[in-house]
Amino acid sequence: MTDPSTYPSHRRGRVPLLIFGILLILIGLVLGAGGVRLVSLDGSWYYLIAGVGLVLSGLGYARGSRAGAWLFALVFVGTLIWSFWEVGPDFWQLVPRLVGVIVLALVAALLHPLLRPVGAPGGNRGAYSLAVLCVLALAGFGFLMFQPHFPVSATGDAPTAVPAAASGGDWDHYGRDAAGTRYAPFTQIDKSNVGNLQVAWTFRTGEPAINGAEDQNTPLQVGDTVYLCTPHNQVFALNAETGEQRWKFDPKASSPVWQRCRGVSYYDAGASMTDAAADAACRQRIVLSTIDARLIQLDARTGKPCTAFGNQGTVDLKAGMGEVKPGYYFQTSAPTVARDLIIIGGWVYDNRAVDEPSGAVRAFSAKNGELVWAWDLGNPAITKLPPEGGSYTRGTPNVWSTPAYDDKLGLLYLPTGNSPPDFWGAHRSKAAEEYASSIVALDIETGRERWKFQTTHHDLWDYDVGTPPTLHDLPDGKGGTVPALIQATKRGQIFLLDRRDGTPLAEVKEVPVPQGAQEGDWTSPTQPYSVGMPGIGTTPFTEASMWGATFFDQLWCRIEFRKMRYEGDFTPLRTDRRTLIYPGYYGGMNWGGVSVVPALDYLVINDIRMPQWARLIPRDETPDPTKAASVHEGYAPQEGTPYGISKNGFMSPLGVPCHAPPYGTMTAVDLKTRKIVWQAPLSTLQDTGPLGMKTGLQIPIGMPTLGGPLTTASGLVFYAGTQDYYLRAIDVLTGKELWKGRLPVGAQATPMTYMSPESGRQFVVISAGGARQSPDRGDYVIAYALPKGP
Repeated sequence: MTDPSTYPSHRRGRVPLLIFGILLILIGLVLGAGGVRLVSLDGSWYYLIAGVGLVLSGLGYARGSRAGAWLFALVFVGTLIWSFWEVGPDFWQLVPRLVGVIVLALVAALLHPLLRPVGAPGGNRGAYSLAVLCVLALAGFGFLMFQPHFPVSATGDAPTAVPAAASGGDWDHYGRDAAGTRYAPFTQIDKSNVGNLQVAWTFRTGEPAINGAEDQNTPLQVGDTVYLCTPHNQVFALNAETGEQRWKFDPKASSPVWQRCRGVSYYDAGASMTDAAADAACRQRIVLSTIDARLIQLDARTGKPCTAFGNQGTVDLKAGMGEVKPGYYFQTSAPTVARDLIIIGGWVYDNRAVDEPSGAVRAFSAKNGELVWAWDLGNPAITKLPPEGGSYTRGTPNVWSTPAYDDKLGLLYLPTGNSPPDFWGAHRSKAAEEYASSIVALDIETGRERWKFQTTHHDLWDYDVGTPPTLHDLPDGKGGTVPALIQATKRGQIFLLDRRDGTPLAEVKEVPVPQGAQEGDWTSPTQPYSVGMPGIGTTPFTEASMWGATFFDQLWCRIEFRKMRYEGDFTPLRTDRRTLIYPGYYGGMNWGGVSVVPALDYLVINDIRMPQWARLIPRDETPDPTKAASVHEGYAPQEGTPYGISKNGFMSPLGVPCHAPPYGTMTAVDLKTRKIVWQAPLSTLQDTGPLGMKTGLQIPIGMPTLGGPLTTASGLVFYAGTQDYYLRAIDVLTGKELWKGRLPVGAQATPMTYMSPESGRQFVVISAGGARQSPDRGDYVIAYALPKGP
């Protein structure tokens, strides 16, 4: 019989085996304790079983017993079987499930020889072979982390080239044109030379996006000038060729919240001016709305106010609105210029109170600023200013995003928001119920309604329509076209409508949804789903969807998921526990918009896949309203209702999303077949990571996106609204990244492009003030172009 004193566990091997045993015991206790809680919530038994197994294995290792190794082997094999049974070959789902146990298996293999008695027969080849396999497995995971994992790739049926398209035209609308296509018919920069792009010029505004401000500006280009705005509404005119400043206008605008300017607008008054006035001031005008609710016109050549417009160049947008508390009403999106009108809605302070300024949409004369018409959905009888002493109907759904318009049909298409607040609706009027979270078509000349289509009934989840509508003439299969409207939503649903009358061109079905609203409110029994178009990021969650950087925070996320109320889309909010909202109220798709490639009939769209949780708080338990947090996180009072609201993103303690990647993608949809052509994750972990620390690693996990895409006739998609600091060029046919240019800070705006009339060079311009939730902020406007020829 072998003398126990010859066991290494009593000599040189005792310490490492003891340390490893203690480590397994600690890990097992954490997993076991969490597993008990998860099982009590009807969750997976794996963590409890694995935790018990690791504790017993650790005790064996601590005693120097080979039984510890056998128990660990059972846990390891069981983990492999469970992981592939639960999520299959999904790479990112396997990472937190397997990487940790493979590391432990590597250590166990290296320590295994120490469990053998000195002089015992047999070799250690098996243990070392297992260690080599573990190293190879970890190396494989490491390699695959740097590879994009495409949910969908282009098939052999996809086109191999982009058909030729017409060229020319300025970028003189927020979405380049009145249809909001974000499509530029330029081919100078193409797939063969995009890798040669370099910075042509950089402009600094002197106003970095700090203290809650966000730079979301997409510049305009008209002729040889680029026009842009800052979060506090300063306007700059730049030489389109060199980026040199031509003029600057500062309206001295301020707001206590939500400082941003997504763009300015352009109006050419030349056609309506007499020949004698053709060279007068303000023939071409820049139209600006401010964060303190003013509408301003500037001479596009000089930047001076157009004094014939309104009161010395300014119209007070608070007129007719009744009480407007500081920060409760203003404009963030660019005004819409249609014919000789300036049409404008407004942003209202989310979730503060029932009694907030009206969502009325107004049209002002672009010539002189006079009010031409008003659309007050709560009182259609008000067609201009409300009666003396009155106001437009307060608390009605607003239009804070960017409309589109069809000049031929004479229709303006409005994406509407909610009646405030977002998460309680018992008080809402019949009109508000009909028009919230909808697309409404108005007659451009009169402001009267022509049709409406609702994307969410009785919206209690902040699913207002933030994405600008996009217009496209879709082939009808008979040699003609149908005038279509494409409406992407925060829900990840894409509605395809006939823009003449709002009739769905792709099937929309009313689907039963979860019930059980908080007492005093109600939920719609059904909701509209665009079943004829693909949903983007709409797969419902399960416990297996939960994720984390390690198996510890993955377990935490599973427990939190089980503790929440979640029955799929439209799970009602209550007071008894938190409700998980997915798709989240950031989107899906948000204000950045989509792009259409007309020659291909492709829709190119980026999305966000980040859920939020929310819980109603009884009024007698609500904090001081003055301590309310930001618009979309933390506590909000919802004054005038029985409940406040607490809400936030669903993140692990490490600051990692609690669900599996990707968290943002770019997708191409064929509008003829109504199918996804390709889909790719956007952004890497280079400039972000757990606990807010930058990893410096270009791991293409796919992060949340803001801003929209730009497409060109050469088959390129340009995009910059990622968590890492790059402007990217993507092949519109395949989704493959062709080039990326490093930015000094991140961006969340939509890029634009133009042909310089001076040199004939194509420029791609991005406003970079900092990615959302990034501490790195700046004031950059950067133009890229191909190198100048000899």
